[in-house]
Amino acid sequence: MYATVGDRLLVHGTTVGDRDRPGLIIEVRGTEGSPPYVVRFDDGHTGLVFPGPDAIVVPVQRGS
Repeated sequence: MYATVGDRLLVHGTTVGDRDRPGLIIEVRGTEGSPPYVVRFDDGHTGLVFPGPDAIVVPVQRGS
């Protein structure tokens, strides 16, 4: 998994009724874009995240 600051992290719900948890990656603490990431989730919670297989990085569109 690779991410940069400004990308979005989407953690999918793992059980029926769980909602997806989208958030903004505000810090990359791993080397060369690897986890862990500091994520500010859309609900206001900020935390250190080691994404599992239920998460995807949605790259921010960068200008060319």
